[in-house]
Amino acid sequence: MAIEAARLSPSLAAAAFLARRPPPALSPFSLRRRFPLLRVLASSSGGDGRVVALSSSELRKRRGLSSSSSGAAADSASDGDEKLRSLRRLFARPDVSIDAYIVPSQDAHQSEFIAECFTRRAYLTGFTGSAGTAVVTKNKAALWTDGRYFLQAEKELGHHWTLMRSGNHGIPTTSEWLNDVLPSGCRVGIDPFLFSFDAAEELKDSIANKNHELVLVQGMNLVDEIWGDARPNPPKEPTRVHDIKYAGIDVPSKLSFIRSQLAENGCDAVVISMLDEVAWLLNMRGSDVPHSPVFYSYLIVEVSTATLFVDSSKVSKDVLEHLEQTGVKLKPYEAIISEVERLAEKGAKLWLDSSSVNAAIITAFKSSCDRRLKRKGKAGKKVGEKEASSDDPITGDPGVQNLVISAVYNVSPVALAKSVKNDAEIEGMKNSHLRDAAALAEFWCWLEEEICKSVPLTEVQIAEKLLEFRQKQDGFIETSFNTISGYGANGAIIHYRPTPESCSSVGSDNLFLLDSGAQYIDGTTDITRTVHFGEPSPRQKECFTRVLQGHIALDQAVFPERTPGFVLDVLARSSLWKIGLDYRHGTGHGVGAALNVHEGPQSISYRYGNLTALQKGMIVSNEPGYYEDNSFGIRIENLLLVKELNLANSFGGISYLGFEKLTFVPIQSKLIESSLLSPSEINWVNDYHEEVWEKVSPLLSGHSRDWLWKNTRPLLDV
Repeated sequence: MAIEAARLSPSLAAAAFLARRPPPALSPFSLRRRFPLLRVLASSSGGDGRVVALSSSELRKRRGLSSSSSGAAADSASDGDEKLRSLRRLFARPDVSIDAYIVPSQDAHQSEFIAECFTRRAYLTGFTGSAGTAVVTKNKAALWTDGRYFLQAEKELGHHWTLMRSGNHGIPTTSEWLNDVLPSGCRVGIDPFLFSFDAAEELKDSIANKNHELVLVQGMNLVDEIWGDARPNPPKEPTRVHDIKYAGIDVPSKLSFIRSQLAENGCDAVVISMLDEVAWLLNMRGSDVPHSPVFYSYLIVEVSTATLFVDSSKVSKDVLEHLEQTGVKLKPYEAIISEVERLAEKGAKLWLDSSSVNAAIITAFKSSCDRRLKRKGKAGKKVGEKEASSDDPITGDPGVQNLVISAVYNVSPVALAKSVKNDAEIEGMKNSHLRDAAALAEFWCWLEEEICKSVPLTEVQIAEKLLEFRQKQDGFIETSFNTISGYGANGAIIHYRPTPESCSSVGSDNLFLLDSGAQYIDGTTDITRTVHFGEPSPRQKECFTRVLQGHIALDQAVFPERTPGFVLDVLARSSLWKIGLDYRHGTGHGVGAALNVHEGPQSISYRYGNLTALQKGMIVSNEPGYYEDNSFGIRIENLLLVKELNLANSFGGISYLGFEKLTFVPIQSKLIESSLLSPSEINWVNDYHEEVWEKVSPLLSGHSRDWLWKNTRPLLDV
């Protein structure tokens, strides 16, 4: 499943860089010709020559979207207008008093997938993609999203919203836009639970350039206020114990590791807020969030105790016994703020991951530290200022002795430990992928037969049928994300989600892209295949083959230890670049073991800011693609396990790493233009298909086994 698209692509990243430089003078006509999705406010017509983004309604007109799409947008327009009016009325309340409000996609844990009751941005805007930020002022409304969702947002946003294509040339960031549209000295409101502390601080600094104030709206979320009784209830699903045979390491050992990290960093406690980190550390799973086996909670690990903040109704007798045996106490989910304040009051030094822990928690901790310092006679000093002398008699007690270390702001100690899979987790991932491959072979066999018989099938019906095949497999729990089932032009919408009301029928005249995954008791899968049930065009075959060449190049990569993922990204794009093509998403994301389908800190992406080195035991996706707007989409995705290689040399005495495939499903041979492949690339395809047959055929019988045999024949025999 493609992610990491905030800055689009390396080629467009260069354009974004150039956007920071003073551009050459261009006429309104030349600007319109070069950037058709922008409008120039020409001075001759009363404008000032600025370039602005087109509204969603204007985009629909220019792209010629179907009347049904336009009609659906019109039907929701009055509802959307009323939501905006209701939200803006709240701006004037004395306890709010703001000029703008920012609505992100996340919940209080910075989750990608969230419970329905937290889908505030989708409720307000009508845009259902998983990534985006809405900003509402007293007279404007804009939504930022990345390249995966441009086409989807055009269809779903009403005319009262302006779509901002994040990363495109000339598109401002949210803070830049606020600085432009608001007069100096305005108040910009956020819900501090929905922003990481780092994100809130960055926003505060950015808008301060125009003397704006960032307001942490306490005690309420403004979208919840207008949502009212119609807002879904918070999830109350029970948690479960993740068996040690799948987890591989028991909870006491994991807690012991975390406490060793606390000791090394001179900390008294760490706050864990990412849901998958809590689940991994405690060997627990839940079902509060669609597609992710996690549960809403916080965890504080201290030197001798650990406290789980969770709704007690979710904790069964078995889970309670599991927690008691590991020395973990329970407190209500809502008690996290008061507990952090208590730790501050007693002078504890906290480890806080400010990139993930929300601003509400860290602000509460800092405020409590400030109050304590004032009582100690240090009024005016703030947490994080230059440290005092360690022998200062006034600041001699722990936690106040050194003001700068009342908190250590560092990446969570759980993040990297979770990303490097142990032997049991690796075994579970391999086993679950083979069962998943069997389900997919049965599915593709069925689908080919149905299409050949001209049975009418929609994208939604196909996704539902795939679910049926997976449900037959041992250990299946749920899908790992909404299945992306896109035929023809819909395949070009990178994170397309079909609905019964608007989906297409799948036929034999165009490409069909299917990106899907599953959560099993022992592992998590994510796979994309692109197929054609008729005769692909030469253009489609060339594009597919170049995507395949990028996939092969990354799969075969050999690299020294301590290499960050962004270094490898070019391998997946190079073949496309040779003919001037690219794709608007990252090439690979981390994957959890029976956990989130997207996990960090590792990735393979053009986003060179992520310096996390790939390590033995990590799992990443390999998913280059190409998307021709309003025509077709192509993506080929396998999951890979990072492994250590035994090479003839070891320059510098370091280890060299490579990849081992976890995914074993055929790649459609009819889409491959063999004349473009090197002998080495042809051998890769043939070797891969031979391995698919050897590993998966024992799990199949009848027609599906015959299908697998047919689709794993060597290329030269095709």
